Amino acid sequence: MKSKLAALSIASVLACGVVAAPLIAAPTTASAFTVIVAPGPPPAPAYEPVPPGRPGWVWVRGHWAWNGARWFWVRGYWARVPRYRAVWVPGHWERRGRGWVWIEGYWR
Repeated sequence: MKSKLAALSIASVLACGVVAAPLIAAPTTASAFTVIVAPGPPPAPAYEPVPPGRPGWVWVRGHWAWNGARWFWVRGYWARVPRYRAVWVPGHWERRGRGWVWIEGYWR
């Protein structure tokens, strides 16, 4: 019963397009993508003030995401640099065929 309730709660949050991005997260280290079929390209990036810099951290800017019905903004967040001289390659949307693909950001 608990698992059904948890699944229903998660589904209702996703259906509403409400996603709370953590303020500090550990982005992936390898590139990945999710195929998203949307009626059009994502909107222009939303203005998001970048907080003052912090040594050993990098600001991962926000991006648009598709929930199956509409676009919604995912806030940016701070990510700890995993190793010396690591460079963050930002995620981006790419047109492929009749849909759009989200290419996850990664450390290089």
